[in-house]
Amino acid sequence: MAELATIARPYAEALFKSSAEDLQASLAWLEEVAAIAADSQLQQLAADPKVSAGQTYDVITGVCKSALSDKARNFLRTVIDNGRLAALPEVARQFRVLVNARTGTSDAVVYSPFPIDSQALADLAVTLEKRFGRKLDLSVQSQPELIGGIRVVVGDEVLDTSVKARLEQMKVALIA
Repeated sequence: MAELATIARPYAEALFKSSAEDLQASLAWLEEVAAIAADSQLQQLAADPKVSAGQTYDVITGVCKSALSDKARNFLRTVIDNGRLAALPEVARQFRVLVNARTGTSDAVVYSPFPIDSQALADLAVTLEKRFGRKLDLSVQSQPELIGGIRVVVGDEVLDTSVKARLEQMKVALIA
């Protein structure tokens, strides 16, 4: 994994420097392209020596839902021509870290056993931003095994108020 991170870093930094005026737009298309590039069938196609870089490029741009800017197309061509398609998801991850550092935000994943409506998520965001002391970009993932409550992951910090965690704490206390 360290190798992919090393390969991805110059691409992420170069894109970050060239996208200073439209970081969010660049992040959007980069994450979309990275999600496509992470597909195992596409990786097999790109690794096939009978398939040219141009054909791989055409497949990716054909699958993209949004229209890619000239900058996005050039970046994608460069990555594919240099044989770095497998590093594209890591490029997107590192680019997001750079964008977050610039904007002073952090990504937060809220795991919940039930769907959270937009108003409850907005209220939760305010509370979590106070708790973690920074602006958070929340995403929600369903995790029914939590039974109740939520589990929030911000970087390497975890806030677990789920019923599952409380039951585990009780189990440890009873066994000790």
